[in-house]
Amino acid sequence: MIAMNFKTLNAYALSGLLALGSAVALLPSAPVYAQQRTLPDFTDLVEQVGPSVVNIRTLEKVKANDNAGGPDEEMLEFFKRFGLPMPNVPRQAPRRNRPPSQDEEQPRGVGSGFILSSDGMVMTNAHVVDGADEVIVTLTDKREFKARIIGTDKRSDIALLKIEATGLPAVKVGDVSRLKVGEWVMAIGSPFGLDNTVTAGIVSAKQRDTGDYLPFIQTDVAINPGNSGGPLINMRGEVVGVNSQIYSRSGGSMGISFAIPMDEAYRVSEQLRVSGRVTRGRIGVQIDQVTKEIAEASGLGKAQGALVRGVESGSPAEKAGVEAGDIITKFEGKAVEKSSDLPRVVGATKPGTRSSLTVFRRGSYKDLMVTVAEIEADKPTKKAPEKEEKPKQSSAAQLLGLSVSELSDTQKKELRLKGGVKVETAVEAAARAGLREGDVIVVLGNVEVANVKEFEAAVAKLDKNKAVSVMFRRGDWAQYTMIRPAK
Repeated sequence: MIAMNFKTLNAYALSGLLALGSAVALLPSAPVYAQQRTLPDFTDLVEQVGPSVVNIRTLEKVKANDNAGGPDEEMLEFFKRFGLPMPNVPRQAPRRNRPPSQDEEQPRGVGSGFILSSDGMVMTNAHVVDGADEVIVTLTDKREFKARIIGTDKRSDIALLKIEATGLPAVKVGDVSRLKVGEWVMAIGSPFGLDNTVTAGIVSAKQRDTGDYLPFIQTDVAINPGNSGGPLINMRGEVVGVNSQIYSRSGGSMGISFAIPMDEAYRVSEQLRVSGRVTRGRIGVQIDQVTKEIAEASGLGKAQGALVRGVESGSPAEKAGVEAGDIITKFEGKAVEKSSDLPRVVGATKPGTRSSLTVFRRGSYKDLMVTVAEIEADKPTKKAPEKEEKPKQSSAAQLLGLSVSELSDTQKKELRLKGGVKVETAVEAAARAGLREGDVIVVLGNVEVANVKEFEAAVAKLDKNKAVSVMFRRGDWAQYTMIRPAK
């Protein structure tokens, strides 16, 4: 009775499935979580960019009688670049049957680079070619060229080379601002002399502060000795960085590598191409980071900007009215979020440019105009003024652990100060805050103090249960601290 043939069963099953399908179709659509993400395929990128990547060998002329054995020459660049101790390898005796004065070329190092233009401009790291007597560039088709160094810039670690060739496959330069943390990137180079080695990873961080003028791109791409100067490539086949440094405790890749952003590198290469050197702007200030404590002490609130520790005498900053203790918050309308931002934006400004500067000074913002000068070698440290007889001391600030005295006219002139009081003793709370004998207090609790009388008046108005901000001078440097009275 209940038997059904195969065709009948199939008909029932089919009708059931149709009904189920209709019911499912009426349900609200589920969120789409399951968009499959597959690992990227780099084969097309390698074919596209690979021919633009070159191997760079450097040679050094040495005297024949100085020729000695040593570590693998391809490792020399690594030991030099990352500050590791050189291997202790016994020196070999010079080879015989050769005039002692004859020069010979010895391998010095190995690195990578890439073709920037079809007429033979090649970009690499400055440290790759530093000190080389001859540079050999090898293309992927095994052609070799002697390269001419157009210019190098050690601050950015960028070098521009020229080889006599035309119709070369140049790279495409990418937009670094579009680069995102987590994005896949690829490197091509010659680690340990192994030509055309491809490694890949992701962008780990941007704007990583490891240098004075460069916010590096951090990746986990495997970078090893010989990769230096090679390109960092995005998934569109564009160069977004120049591989330059690694962080390593073992001597090999540990998943932390750094690349120079291509926009910075390209800007430097253009200056090298035109003039063979790079000019940078300077305004003549010594700066430090604005900590949370400094922001609180100064009344700024948010920890941002660059704290001016000192102003160079006769510098553009001094002429513009910048004072030690100012916090620079903007340059040319661009916010200075952290102290390392300032040398970058100033350095990128053409010398002679008149630029706007915003500083935070004792509770208010001031707009100044500064004419940027060209960066120059550091000047020698100014000799400390000789000690004079101590003027009569005052002990008006026992609450803070301070005793102070008047500044003499000579001291004011030497320190380029209009006023202030000199610290004679600093104990207890003042000592814990870092103050010491010889410091000159110029601001107490955001109130300028020109002499002992004004200092005592400012102390009298302090809340004895709260910390007080102090700006003081130590030599040519201005510093902030907070004195917290003992309860």
